[in-house]
Amino acid sequence: MLRAGVEIKLKQGWKTYWRYPGDSGVPPAWDFSKSDNVKAVTVLYPAPERFADGAGGSSIGYKGDVIFPVHVVPQDAAKPATLRLKLDYAACEKLCMPAEAQLELALTGVEGTNEDAVGRAEARVPKPAQVGDAGVPAIRAVHREATGGKSRIVVDVAAPTDETPTLFAEGPTADWALPLPQPVAGAPTGLHRFAFDLDGLPPGAKAEGATLRLTAVAGDRAIEAAFRLD
Repeated sequence: MLRAGVEIKLKQGWKTYWRYPGDSGVPPAWDFSKSDNVKAVTVLYPAPERFADGAGGSSIGYKGDVIFPVHVVPQDAAKPATLRLKLDYAACEKLCMPAEAQLELALTGVEGTNEDAVGRAEARVPKPAQVGDAGVPAIRAVHREATGGKSRIVVDVAAPTDETPTLFAEGPTADWALPLPQPVAGAPTGLHRFAFDLDGLPPGAKAEGATLRLTAVAGDRAIEAAFRLD
């Protein structure tokens, strides 16, 4: 595997978006189809933050500079690979501006001058976890309940005592638009409780059997865990 990084630099007060942008926004779109000697590309997303979108809702993404680590599997590991990327994304202050970048990078397997920066970005990518794990941050419990005629998901999160966690929820495909989890009362001692209605499913989709991806962020640490809806 070869490693690279794509950096977006933003002016002060500007933002760009995570793979799921929240109530509004545009996620980045990655096109590596023009690359040479490349079998597969995986883009990793550092832990995002939540911010007001200016229209009464909340978006998910990044302020300032962000580096997206990229893992590349070449077709032939004995030969160099050339990564060619067409990136479409949005940069937003009060209004959103569409942006496009055309990038090219020769990957030789030799460490470059930006290796440390890519490594720091990788350290901010949420670590795989299981519901019920110990440690912090951790998603200790998830359950589904009916309230007011609606179905909602309740999640208990453990975090360091000096950190207030944030929770994000995604559906099994990009066309799910789940609400952002909100802090609610009732958590067991030492935990933080979040809840969100099971809304925003695409037409024809059923909740039963779907697997949600839950991401918990606390300070500079983050984890993500899957939860199947039965």
